[in-house]
Amino acid sequence: MFQKNIRLLSIFNFLIGFSMFAPLAIIYFSKVSGSYTLGTSVFGIIMLSSALFEVPTGIWSDKVGRKYTVVLGSWARVLAFVFYAIGLSYWWLVVGAVFEGLSRAFYSGNNDALLYDTLADEHKEDNYDEFQGKVSSTEQLAMGISAVLSGLIAIFSFHYLLWFTVIIQASLLFVSYFLVEPHFRKKLDTNLLVHIKEAISLFISNKKLRLLSLASILSYSISELKWEFTSAFVLTVWPIWAIGISKTLPSFGAALSFYFSGKLIRKFKAVTILLFDSVYGKVISFVSLLFPTAFSPLLMSTPSLLYGVGSVAEKTLMQHEFSNHQRATMSSLNSLGGSVGFALMSLVLGGLADSLGPAKALVILTIIGLPVIYLYWRIFKNGRDLVAI
Repeated sequence: MFQKNIRLLSIFNFLIGFSMFAPLAIIYFSKVSGSYTLGTSVFGIIMLSSALFEVPTGIWSDKVGRKYTVVLGSWARVLAFVFYAIGLSYWWLVVGAVFEGLSRAFYSGNNDALLYDTLADEHKEDNYDEFQGKVSSTEQLAMGISAVLSGLIAIFSFHYLLWFTVIIQASLLFVSYFLVEPHFRKKLDTNLLVHIKEAISLFISNKKLRLLSLASILSYSISELKWEFTSAFVLTVWPIWAIGISKTLPSFGAALSFYFSGKLIRKFKAVTILLFDSVYGKVISFVSLLFPTAFSPLLMSTPSLLYGVGSVAEKTLMQHEFSNHQRATMSSLNSLGGSVGFALMSLVLGGLADSLGPAKALVILTIIGLPVIYLYWRIFKNGRDLVAI
């Protein structure tokens, strides 16, 4: 069961990443809706939908099981891309966004918990960082490959991209049925409101988890939105056929970073990596966006070499702090904050881009994300070995 789930999760993540549509989503959404504001609002709706369903799906996972939570998420994902592909108007995109948000909510927390519980069955949970990095690297690899192809296919038709993506997501749904439910998970048997209250109390009482969560929420709200919107900036300095390349380079860099994350975390310590990643990424953003040239997209791809190891470091620290019977719920509560933050920032970014242009809008977004550095510095200051603060 252990090897089978690891193998299937690697394939599953590859299929999630192999989306021809993702690198050009902001361009397609803005084209269908008529403006950057409405285009970015689709991302906001995705995150609001995800936020709405985060806690219920996390509780569902803890109560019913990890496997069928993945299956339901995959069904929602297929439906989302069907509505995107039809795309007759902005409202078709909205319906697709609601389904994609539901899918993300099912996956959020649950998929990490599935991996952790699978490892726990074999008493290998201490190696979570290594396996998390390896199964996540396949998604980034797929994103890099699909990004190259997407730019070329987009020259002929966006709709080809979308319907091909629908086929890939149907394959992902097929794979999800072969996952094996871990035995380690302790089924939820308490009142749901009590369960949520207990999970929230752990965030409040655990200072290290609280700082990590705040940093994670703000970082996700900013960095994920920047990733989705960067194509709009790249379009101002590169032709449309080359936009895929701007996604390929960071995806390949992130794939390497994910794959070697376990070794890097053990050598440099998780919070040191998180702090350096945050500082370096923001410096590069300021340089690339304040002085935009044809080299900017290449420069902006370099932080990807830290993205994978930073992501795994964050998840590893949180998984060690979560309780076993509330693992998915606690992760979903954290994701809830990130989703709400993303939704709010998407409205801000869209309005700024329409009035100031993509580059200046992204600069302002980077400034808003500066407090993340302080939060990681607080954790770093209180103990490099990450003993509980």
